[in-house]
Amino acid sequence: MRFLSLLFATLLAVILLPMPIVTAVTPGDNLVVEGIPPIPVDLVQKVERYTQFRSAGISSWHPKKREMLISTRFGDTNQVHLVKSPLATRQQLTFFAEPVSGASFQPIDGNYFIFSKDTGGNEFNQNYRYDLDTGETTLLTDGKSKNSGGVWSNRGDRIIYTSTRRTGNDADFYMINPQNPASNQLLTQNEGGGWYGLDWSPDDSQFLALQYVSVNESYLWLLDTSTGEKKLLLPQPGEEKISYNGGFFSKNGQGLYVITDRDSEFSRLAYVELDTLKHTYLSQKIPWDVTDFDLSQDGNNLAFVTNEDGTGVLHILNTATGRFKRLPKLPIGQVYSLRWHQNSRDLGFTLISAKFTADAYSLNVRNNKIERWTLSETGGLNTSNFTDAELVRWKSFDGRTISGFLYRPPAKFTGKRPVIINIHGGPESQFRPSFLGRNNYYLNELGVAILFPNVRGSTGYGKSFTKLDNGFRREDSVKDIGTLLDWITTQPNLDADRILVTGGSYGGYMSLAVATKYSDKIKAAIDIVGISNFVTFLENTEGYRQDLRRVEYGDERDPKMREFLEKISPTNNAEKIKVPLFVIHGKNDPRVPLTEAEQIVETVRKNNVPVWYLMAKDEGHGFSKKKNIDFQFYATVMFIKEFLLK
Repeated sequence: MRFLSLLFATLLAVILLPMPIVTAVTPGDNLVVEGIPPIPVDLVQKVERYTQFRSAGISSWHPKKREMLISTRFGDTNQVHLVKSPLATRQQLTFFAEPVSGASFQPIDGNYFIFSKDTGGNEFNQNYRYDLDTGETTLLTDGKSKNSGGVWSNRGDRIIYTSTRRTGNDADFYMINPQNPASNQLLTQNEGGGWYGLDWSPDDSQFLALQYVSVNESYLWLLDTSTGEKKLLLPQPGEEKISYNGGFFSKNGQGLYVITDRDSEFSRLAYVELDTLKHTYLSQKIPWDVTDFDLSQDGNNLAFVTNEDGTGVLHILNTATGRFKRLPKLPIGQVYSLRWHQNSRDLGFTLISAKFTADAYSLNVRNNKIERWTLSETGGLNTSNFTDAELVRWKSFDGRTISGFLYRPPAKFTGKRPVIINIHGGPESQFRPSFLGRNNYYLNELGVAILFPNVRGSTGYGKSFTKLDNGFRREDSVKDIGTLLDWITTQPNLDADRILVTGGSYGGYMSLAVATKYSDKIKAAIDIVGISNFVTFLENTEGYRQDLRRVEYGDERDPKMREFLEKISPTNNAEKIKVPLFVIHGKNDPRVPLTEAEQIVETVRKNNVPVWYLMAKDEGHGFSKKKNIDFQFYATVMFIKEFLLK
């Protein structure tokens, strides 16, 4: 008893010892943090609700049941979940440290599905089979190369996918029966990394493939699935550069449904007769880009989405009559991931808007009933009060009109508001109004306006506009931001003396370039996985990407182009950066190598300005793990408070 009493007294004394007070967040061992002050715990508590947004999107319908696979996150990364009916429990099926993507049911029986996963954000995706009866996972690819998810045959016995395993750079076509990994075989060798699979012919004898060269140039090929022989289909030799995007065989196998900018500034939906290659345009009355489409299993309906001044609009076209179906009104936002069920009645899609995060929906095309399949959490915040985007326009240096979307803080913030200019990547991309996630904290709690410009080179405004920043015209897009800075000075509710510029990937380059040219007009810059020197970027990006990027930025192997790229690169103009800089990167980035971040950090530090640096050892081209995204967010809030708001 005496021993037990002494033991109890000792334990009680330990318990009653004063606990150390935690005042700062300790970054994980996976993070390299330089120049960033300790993150106060009270800051984490203040922003916590804005880190708890969740989203969900449809991945695949079950072929026999009215059930779907979705992608959502309950832990640190997006995983595959099964939803058996609208708003039913999301049953998590995969449990990996890395994000899982591209889940696709076997299209006949649905007793297994295929999914993809990389390691540490390196984008060298591997394909796996998940057996629903056992929960077992089987690797289907070599575990080393970069692989696409693949396209199912109509019989559901094979998939064709691309892999770089032969050379490390070229995306060849491989074919496999997922139930027999030993059946894996090389179907066709290709040259270059821009090859993608689209669809099998109704009898599975042919395969439609896309060769992507640039946003303005791509080719459609037909492959013999028995011999691997491939034949160029469109455009024919000698024709002008044309873009094709996506494609499906008609149910009779006599034609193709495609998206193309042939004979147009915008990408239209077209039907192509295989014997004559005649194009019949199906969406010519809609003067906007078609961005996504899917053909119903019976071939009777085409669902497609148009990008109408930044908003996604859903359409359904009867392939026999050419008539459009009248649809129920959807909230203003973005519609994507169109997926027809095998019953040809239910159309699944993902919808997102400024007021709510992404969720999975379905539309019954017979009775026009819309059902919501997931209801994602928003951290307990009332998102109905979140700010809608406002379309703004300004004149650039050459008189061209440039546009963007402005989010203003709530009316409780009075006086001129500081501004964050957030520039999209690509550059062949476009900011389109959507749910802003963590960015809502800057609006709602800090009173900062956010402006998302679509400078020249952006998509969505016609193919001529997209070409305006190519090659030696690269800096014209930077000048668009210069004139935006001048436009802000004319706005009575925006503070031209408090502007921060940020962006990711190509947007990271733009942020650095703006900081070199307009340091006297901004207060700070944030570069996220950005290009700091075009020559070193082109030389060091993964081999399968080099030629694809040279089409956009120029070929660094050409002496004149190399001289120009060196001249405009931020690392060679870094002495002009006189404002605080925050650089964020992933160690395993295959697109923009880590060296791009390291060299700009080293160079700008010589300017005697604050330089913050955050690098994640387990991430690639942008952060995908919640714990890393959260730490980046905490640090960004601190950077904004320190260098924009003071």
